[in-house]
Amino acid sequence: MATLLPPPKRQKSAYSQSLKSPAASEPAKVIPSIVVQFKSSEDGANLGPAINLPADTGRDALQMLVNKLRGEAEDPLPYSFHLVPKESTPSTSTAPQSARVQINNSILSDALEIKASTFSPEDVFELWCEPQAVFRVRSVGRCSATLSGHSSPILCCAHSPTGKYAATGSGDATCRVWDMETETPKWTLSGHKGWVLCVEWDSREKILATGGHDGQVRLWSPSTGQPYGAPLLGHTKWVTSLAFEPLHLVSSSSPSPRLATASKDGTVRIWNTSTRKLEFVLTGHAASVNVVRWGGEGVIYTGSSDRTVKVWSAVDGKLIRTLSEHAHWVNTMALSTDFVLRTGPFDHTGKVPKDDEEAKALALARYKDVTITHPECLITGSDDHTLFLWPDQASASISTTATPKKPVARMTGHQKQVNHVAFSPDGRWIASAGFDNAVKLWEGRTGKFVASLRGHVAAVYRVAWSADSRMLISASKDTTLKLWNLKTYKIRLDLPGHTDEVYCVDFVADKVVSGGRDRTVKM
Repeated sequence: MATLLPPPKRQKSAYSQSLKSPAASEPAKVIPSIVVQFKSSEDGANLGPAINLPADTGRDALQMLVNKLRGEAEDPLPYSFHLVPKESTPSTSTAPQSARVQINNSILSDALEIKASTFSPEDVFELWCEPQAVFRVRSVGRCSATLSGHSSPILCCAHSPTGKYAATGSGDATCRVWDMETETPKWTLSGHKGWVLCVEWDSREKILATGGHDGQVRLWSPSTGQPYGAPLLGHTKWVTSLAFEPLHLVSSSSPSPRLATASKDGTVRIWNTSTRKLEFVLTGHAASVNVVRWGGEGVIYTGSSDRTVKVWSAVDGKLIRTLSEHAHWVNTMALSTDFVLRTGPFDHTGKVPKDDEEAKALALARYKDVTITHPECLITGSDDHTLFLWPDQASASISTTATPKKPVARMTGHQKQVNHVAFSPDGRWIASAGFDNAVKLWEGRTGKFVASLRGHVAAVYRVAWSADSRMLISASKDTTLKLWNLKTYKIRLDLPGHTDEVYCVDFVADKVVSGGRDRTVKM
């Protein structure tokens, strides 16, 4: 006799389960609409009528609206946005820093949700718009000159602050100065007994410093091509990096900025360039110091093969703190203020200061403009394939209780060693170059990954930004330079011409200078 089986249980559909799901019964989040009045930070004028927008409208969309209101949709400018509470000073230019609310993502996330007691959806939001680039650099289109002269590979290059000159250091033990306006050689600086590994200009364009494989540091006059006295001696191994004191920090009793020199011998020496005397030595690293940076708040940063970054007082050379997050050699460092510290009193207007006091005042004003919304911060890159974004170390050094040893972000993505890192002049972006053939783009405030720029077929050695932060160029072992489109993250222009590896590139004003193993300088 056949056995009767019970009927199979009916499976509940996903739809019927979702009806009973508690998550489905929760009401959807309602995004409020707000009224936004865009205002110009330059003169306080309204930019068109007030507009009704969703509160979660992102920064990119806000920039697009402002550019349309200003008739710049075809050639848009980047903007930063601030809200100022009604009870505060009505002008964003005079409102205290603590009263401003920076809009990095949207009004909803940066104001309504965080400061609900200050802002209400019923308010008319006066959104102050500040252009981040008030000028535009002409795009690079072709190689305009190929200059020969060096008899060995070109290892380093640097534009002067005004972009009038460029200096290149070579394995032939010379540094050459080139006139960028006439694209001709100006001076050949001879004196080193080994490779010239690094070159650096002071921000007044009055001193050019060179560091060599012979352990010597030499100071030169760019106007005459002659050395300022004998070389600065003291390092027992080759010089790896140079950094001048920012102009706005230079003592009134000293006519020239001090110079920090880092070496393979594990020390950093601080020199008085006026008296040519050693002021003090920074000791504490257990291996080669690969890079040194002099910050605008009076601190010196050093990165070493002992895997640490050290922060020092520029006044007396005392160690402030050690940052020990990296797991391998620290190869590269950059400050968010590098561009403004490097160019000092010179901006896109071409104004030349009358004297040292005016130059110092202009340099200080430019530095304050850059740091008024975001303090100076540091990015470090390492052989451990990572980068770390660090907060302002100088303000914390004033207080013994504040210890910002914790980084803002640990930035991963490179598959091999990180060669070079650079902040955009406006501080909004970070570009990094690695042995994995990639250039990576990151947010300058948060360290968040933005894009990977692929196109090089060999290691990328250097990156450089245009003065308006709109163009990025990279130099590679594959013999090419590449100009990148920062909207599509694709190659905007391929710049061939070098016949071997390109070791260095720099971008100031509307000129690019590059050099490499083929011993030629291209502009």
